[in-house]
Amino acid sequence: MDILHLVDRLEELFNESRPIPLTHNVIVDEDRMLDLIDQMRVMIPDEVKKAQQVLTQRDRILAQSQEEANRTLGLAREKSKQLVERDAVVQAAKVRSDEIRKQAEIDAERTRREADGYVIQTLSRIEVELERLLNQARNGILALETITNVDEPEDEHIPLEAPSDPDDDTDA
Repeated sequence: MDILHLVDRLEELFNESRPIPLTHNVIVDEDRMLDLIDQMRVMIPDEVKKAQQVLTQRDRILAQSQEEANRTLGLAREKSKQLVERDAVVQAAKVRSDEIRKQAEIDAERTRREADGYVIQTLSRIEVELERLLNQARNGILALETITNVDEPEDEHIPLEAPSDPDDDTDA
């Protein structure tokens, strides 16, 4: 089961919930909601593992590119040593070896850029998905807190403190 399936189930739970008349609130089956949230918590590390696999794959591709560049450079050096005996041939070999080296560097850099782009794109998609899931979980919690607060009598109501945001520097 993937994270998107869990999100679909969470949305289904929301759609099956009973509305509270004259409000935008709904009554949600708490056990089902908490079960889905728990499953999402378990699933998120899998998404992080996938991102780590992407990074590992990128590193492997970069290593292969570097190895290919080194092999190409080695071949070019070997070839140039064989041609040292002839002046005209030596000049042509030097030019060709420089071209091969430059092409190998260009190929390696292109491969690095492509791998970096792929990693950035994949991690960005995962980041967006995780933010969306976090917002849905927060909305579910807020909805449950709102329902809980609506059911309490006014004189017994104790205001809940909003959870502190660790990125919020307004208190400092």
